Formats: sequence, C-alpha cells, structure tokens
Amino acid sequence: MSELATAFLRRLRETLPRHADPERAAAMAKYMRDQFPFLGIPSTPLAALQRELATGLPRPESADAAEIALGCWSLAEREYQYVACSYLRKYAKALDEDFLGVARELIVVKPWWDTVDALAAHVVGPLVSAYPSLVRVMDQWAEQDEMWLTRTAILHQLRYKDATDADRLFRYCRRQAGHPDFFIRKAIGWALREYAKTEPDAVRTFVAATELSGLSRREALKNL
Repeated sequence: MSELATAFLRRLRETLPRHADPERAAAMAKYMRDQFPFLGIPSTPLAALQRELATGLPRPESADAAEIALGCWSLAEREYQYVACSYLRKYAKALDEDFLGVARELIVVKPWWDTVDALAAHVVGPLVSAYPSLVRVMDQWAEQDEMWLTRTAILHQLRYKDATDADRLFRYCRRQAGHPDFFIRKAIGWALREYAKTEPDAVRTFVAATELSGLSRREALKNL
C-alpha cells in the first residue's frame, strides 16, 4: 500500500471511533434498514473530520485513491464508506480509466442506494465523461442482472445537463421500464426528472411514448 493510503487510513481508523455516538448510530442504522453498522457521526461533522484527516497529505494518484477506497470498504461501519465516496468525488479528476473496475467493486460490495448513487453521479459519471470508451461498459451494465450496476448506468449522466446523451439515457430507461424493483424504477424517474431541467420537451415526449411504471412516470414529471 502506498504511503499516502497508509497514512490516510491510519488517521481515519484512529480518529472516527473517538467521535462515535452509539445512540445516534442505532438510529442511523435503523434508517438504513439495518443494512450496516454505524459509528453515529452525522454528515456535517464527518465532512469536517475528513478535511482534518487530509491536512498535510498530497493529492492522490489514481492508485492511491483506489487503495484508500478499498481500505474504507473493508471497514465495518458505514461512515468509512461515506468518507471514501467523498474522497473519490473530491479527486475524481485524478482517477484513470482503469479505476472503473474499482468503482464496480465498490458498487457491488456492500451495496445500497447511499453509496451507489454517490458513486454513479460523482465517480462513474466523470470517468465516462473523461474516457468515452467507457460508454461501452455502461451499455453492458444497463443490461446486467446486477441491479446496482443497472442503477449506476441509468444514473451516471445525472450531472451531465446539456452534455447528456439523450438517446442512450432513453434507451436505458426504455430497456428497464418493466423492471420490478423499486430502486430501478426510482432511478429511471430520477434520471428523467434531472434531464427534464435541461430538455423538458424531450422528456415529456419520451414519457408520453413509453410504458413506464407509475413511480417512474411520477418522478419524471414531478417538476414539469
């Protein structure tokens, strides 16, 4: 492991447990349907602690970021994964094309909407934008049986605005329109609603012409 990853993870393991709040941790775990244990550190103090942890450390290379993220994923409490997502978002421009394989592991290991959505919009999305050849991987993920990869493919353009590949977005949504799971139906609606801020007429036309679930349709048209 690199010196940077070793130093960051050591600081992380030493610092976060000192700020644990068992009562709050129980409530946070319950909110997440007891998918993961928590330390009980809210998002604002957690962000402040992360800034403190990074003080004096250099900017990472892609390999450093991968080691830090995977190290965070190996720790039990959910706050460690939140730190990893925030770190990757901050240094998204440092990630190289090969990082998508790491992102895939982060998506399918300990998956839930909280980390998957952060990775989709702020890690996978920027990677695909920076390395257009990765679009082919999104096409594969959009057809996967692994639900969280499918959700990521649908959401990866969430922040693209007028750079959105509308044909691809609509194709993914149409392909998964009949998916039975809430998280896919919600992702379809969310992705369409976000794109509607840029091209409302295109989204209206697509929704009118496509057999979507009630949830997807309501989400897509919420602000129109």
